[in-house]
Amino acid sequence: MKRFAAVAILLSTCFVAQSRAQQPAASGASFYQLKPTPKTITWGYYDAKTPPALRIKSGDTVEIQTLITASPERFVNAGMPPDRIEQSLRDIFNEVKDKGPGAHILTGPIYIDGALPGDVLEVRIQKIQLAIPYALNGFAPGRGFLPNDYPYARTKVVPLNEKRMVAEFSDGVEIPLRPFFGSMGVAPPAVTGRISSNPPWVHAGNLDNKELVAGTTLYIPIHAPGALFQVGDGHGGQGDGEVDVTALETSLIGTFQFIVRKDLHLHWPRAETPTHYITMGLSADLSEATKIAVREMIDFLMQEKHLTRDDAYMLSSIAADLHITELVDENDGVHMMIPKSIFTTKR
Repeated sequence: MKRFAAVAILLSTCFVAQSRAQQPAASGASFYQLKPTPKTITWGYYDAKTPPALRIKSGDTVEIQTLITASPERFVNAGMPPDRIEQSLRDIFNEVKDKGPGAHILTGPIYIDGALPGDVLEVRIQKIQLAIPYALNGFAPGRGFLPNDYPYARTKVVPLNEKRMVAEFSDGVEIPLRPFFGSMGVAPPAVTGRISSNPPWVHAGNLDNKELVAGTTLYIPIHAPGALFQVGDGHGGQGDGEVDVTALETSLIGTFQFIVRKDLHLHWPRAETPTHYITMGLSADLSEATKIAVREMIDFLMQEKHLTRDDAYMLSSIAADLHITELVDENDGVHMMIPKSIFTTKR
């Protein structure tokens, strides 16, 4: 992570004012579908040298199917009938040999024409659907936030009721489903080479941010030509922190529109929901991740809402909320949310 931190500092030499207004889609935009196969996924890494699985233009929309990050054997050992396991998951486990160092099966990458380092990729998450009627949660020795408390492994298959949009965790316990993708990211700077899909960083990646549901927008700084967007690690729901290292892990189908933003220049991922603006901090040190999220919020308020530096700090304390995004993926994640409703006039 020290190597990542050094590169992040180099990327943070300046900050250019940004416009949050979403850009209109280009006329004549196209629609594509991308399904997971041994030739259209990467397994466990982000890398600027990865050949694209699909090429599109800014403004195009892609329906992307993703796969759960779990082996077929793990499901069988947990009592799942073999015929309920996705064939595409079996094919990938049988055929893909180039994998790691991370664990996630990511669909892509997608090359967006005209995307260049220094630009921002605006990812509009239009729709998220369940691909299978079950999810998995599990922990293992040496992993999670309490590894010494649980020095053994356990896996639980959780039925998902799409009609009622609940996860049937156990008798008397139902969890409302809020599906989102744990990992959405672009290629890191070429100088880093292949990096693990596990820790989130300046390229976004394994953010595990449960706020990024359908109807929200993720903004990712671009570090390589074409951006090279990848997505996976589908979750039916998750608690902030993801303390046992897994959520309601499942396969999802997402519909995304991609816009290359030449007018934005970010150092860290940001997001926008219908009700809130979100800044993010990512670091191996939780306190440092928190500082990044707060400083990003101050920068946002200064640039977008034209507050003074002092007023931005004060408003962050009065009106913004800090959340621990996740604690279990090498880099800890913190995000800060401020409600749009407090801004009574547009500036």
